[in-house]
Amino acid sequence: MMNNNLTDLDWLLRGTVEIFPNRTPDRSNAELAQQRENLGAWLEQVQRPLRVKLGIDPTGTDIHLGHSIPFRKLRAFQDAGHQAVLIIGDFTARIGDPTGKSEVRKQLTDEQVQANAQTYLAQLKPVLDFAPDRLEVRYNSEWLSGLDLGKILELLSTMTVGQMLAKEGFANRYAQETPIFLHEFLYPLMQGYDSVAVQADVEIGGTDQKFNLAVGRDLQKHFGQQPQFGLLMPILLGTDGVQKMSKSLHNYVGMNEDALSMYAKLEKTPDSIIQDYFTLLTGLPLDQIPPNPRDAQKLLATMIVSQYHGAAAAASAQQDSIALVGGGSVAGDSIPEFNLTEAVFPLRVFQLLAVSGLCSGSNDAKRQIQGGAVKLDGEAVSDVDLAFDSVAELQGKVLQVGKKRFRRLC
Repeated sequence: MMNNNLTDLDWLLRGTVEIFPNRTPDRSNAELAQQRENLGAWLEQVQRPLRVKLGIDPTGTDIHLGHSIPFRKLRAFQDAGHQAVLIIGDFTARIGDPTGKSEVRKQLTDEQVQANAQTYLAQLKPVLDFAPDRLEVRYNSEWLSGLDLGKILELLSTMTVGQMLAKEGFANRYAQETPIFLHEFLYPLMQGYDSVAVQADVEIGGTDQKFNLAVGRDLQKHFGQQPQFGLLMPILLGTDGVQKMSKSLHNYVGMNEDALSMYAKLEKTPDSIIQDYFTLLTGLPLDQIPPNPRDAQKLLATMIVSQYHGAAAAASAQQDSIALVGGGSVAGDSIPEFNLTEAVFPLRVFQLLAVSGLCSGSNDAKRQIQGGAVKLDGEAVSDVDLAFDSVAELQGKVLQVGKKRFRRLC
């Protein structure tokens, strides 16, 4: 049941950077007042649930908290009674979104795309309501794989080369004489055609997706539909508080990370971005953020870990984090385990760090030890060549790198 009161509207727009179009309705002119150019006014008028679209291309396997922001917004629309439409870009993923890319993306196979899609959906379970009457999951191969040359030519005829080159990524690559392949020009048109296929009223995306959302509006006009609203969400800064959240920059929190790793990262959130994290990643009223920065960090970490792992796991992670930082023993069950049978003994500590996944390789492990970042059951490890002859010497202990990476050895 829809409930379009002002409180719901405030929640729907929380954290939003831009809505377009956003023309103030002319209440003195009945005709202009009815035009669909202001989302708040339209919500007051509409007598049906809006179809709210969010598209994702499963080009990888991991989603981090930055990716969760538009999905949380989609959930807000679900909770207000609207119909969420999640587009799995199984066809467009084979092209790859050129947005923000300095070169052509590697094309994926159908098998890779399908495998990635399943991992994406699994990671979204804590965020979206997957009830069939609340979430419509569609794969865009349903309509894109059947387009004939005539329809493709029609799509291409709706945009000029100049308009395509106005897209920031294309403009930069063209200026730098980096090749732009013709199939890349098809990507925004195909993503836009998704909006036509599902008759979207609203499309959610990051600020870097404005061009693609605007193409969707243009194509809906071309095919005689009411153009959708574009709702843009910010790009989340990473845990360093400086650069956007990214796995390659090691400043991310993965949605499928274990509870302790997630908690340990979030309880160090810089003061400069903690309000943004509360705004975009939780439902806490902002006037309830604790004034003490340390209390705010702990609350943020607890709320987010609870969302993905449950309240008990969050409480356990908090206790384990306190114990590990203080050098005490860890009783909680939130630490990911490493089965020592996967290692070959005798084993040096730098080899253990590499094989357990705590370090990217032996050289990284040696650097971490030499830098004083490695602990075993709370005791600093300084000897790169420290060796262990059997599983019994390590079983039950916690291996730690820095303040955020842990493995319980079993």
